[in-house]
Amino acid sequence: MRFIGITGGIGAGKSEILHFIEKEYPARIILADELAHQLMQPDGICFPKIRELFSGEDMFLSSGGLDPVRVSEMIFRDKQKLEKLNRIVHPAVKREIIRIAEAERAAGTISYLILEAALLIEEGYGKICDELWLIDTSEKNRRIRLKETRGYSDEKIDAVFANQLSEEAYRTHCSIVIDNNGSLEEACRQVKAAFARLEPKKDV
Repeated sequence: MRFIGITGGIGAGKSEILHFIEKEYPARIILADELAHQLMQPDGICFPKIRELFSGEDMFLSSGGLDPVRVSEMIFRDKQKLEKLNRIVHPAVKREIIRIAEAERAAGTISYLILEAALLIEEGYGKICDELWLIDTSEKNRRIRLKETRGYSDEKIDAVFANQLSEEAYRTHCSIVIDNNGSLEEACRQVKAAFARLEPKKDV
């Protein structure tokens, strides 16, 4: 089993690439954001510490879980609180990903484990994954996509971009770069070529 980490700036089109991989290859996809969301639920391992962190604050829904709208507001308003939240969630996510990878290697039922994470490089997943891939899309195209698909304002896009790595930093850490500035078909051809180099050579 090969453990591949996939990253790229917001709006790079990672979801479409991951959907293609899941359809075409014997692969399991892990989305770090979804995993973090699960661990932050009232029955998740992170919730007791999160409850303590936001004690006395109006950050929770009547059902008991975190209010995603208030969390989103807090991310841009209180950087110190965000850092504290990240120190609770990010290590727990990494531990769970390592557990999943070990279980999948032992089971031997898939050929590829794919991890998509925005902070793949920053959180040191290069030490865990066999290799890192970058879905590379220009800032201009990412800005257009974020406006069309998510309705983001220029101000919000600027704020998000400011907190992400530079293209040079991404490329320094990733051994494979998928150019997603053109059509999805063009990007998928590059993905096929990247997987082809990993597949066992057949005897002639």
